[in-house]
Amino acid sequence: MSEFLQQLLNGISMGAIYALIALGYTMVYGVLRFINFAHSDVFMVGSFAAFHVAPRLGSGAVAGGMAILCVAMAASALLGMAIEKLAYKPLRGRSTLTVLITAIGVSLLLQNVGQKVFGAEPKAFPAIFPSRTFHLGTVVVNSTQLVTIATTLLLLAALHVVVHHTRVGIAMRAVSFNATAASLVGINNDRIISFTFALGSALAGAGGVLYALNYPSIDPLMGTLPGLKAFVAAVLGGIGNLAGAALGGLVIGLVETFVSGTRLSTYRDAIAFGILIAILLFRPAGLLGRDRVEKV
Repeated sequence: MSEFLQQLLNGISMGAIYALIALGYTMVYGVLRFINFAHSDVFMVGSFAAFHVAPRLGSGAVAGGMAILCVAMAASALLGMAIEKLAYKPLRGRSTLTVLITAIGVSLLLQNVGQKVFGAEPKAFPAIFPSRTFHLGTVVVNSTQLVTIATTLLLLAALHVVVHHTRVGIAMRAVSFNATAASLVGINNDRIISFTFALGSALAGAGGVLYALNYPSIDPLMGTLPGLKAFVAAVLGGIGNLAGAALGGLVIGLVETFVSGTRLSTYRDAIAFGILIAILLFRPAGLLGRDRVEKV
């Protein structure tokens, strides 16, 4: 029983990170109907932004850690808006394949620029929050896991408020439902799309910091596998559905963690992508998604 609870805690912590990244995928898809594969590299840039500002803002204290997290989110948000303005905005109205190839190109560009700017070798990520270990019976609880879960819940609550209880959130949902009708009633679609990229990228930056806290080694290629798993989580929950993205991230984190504790541990990545194939075969809309009829 204690081993089950330990793995459950580890899985929730990992799933929280996947949920943050998956939300960025699903937000962009909900507004523009394409997958931003450069999102995983925004996640990487967020961790490096935190790495470089940590010595200046003072890591190891709660206030310093929160400041570092906010800087990483801001840097990721700015990068997300820049990517949208420079790479995706000129392609609006083009074919989905064109945008998809561009997204892959932007991802490769960020990875190679990251290797040039940050260096290709892995770097040890500092403990920006106080690190302590607690024992609840035979279950070991690390403060980093608690920070990860608490931060994710706080960001999810803030996202819910923004999307459902603010004017910009209403505008986001309107653009997602019908961009043409939204523009006819006075909504500035360009601003809403930029805000969507900024918000999703900020969440990816937070995910990058939390991931680096749990696995304290960062490099310019670190976003590839977590980004792909977060994409699986977004599809699993229902791409375009915010609650589904969070649920999908939690499920993928739990599955990966429990599989890691078995003889199938070496196949945990294959199992994650196997879930994606199964979802696409048997429930393409995802767990919380709805089937849509499209006119062709």
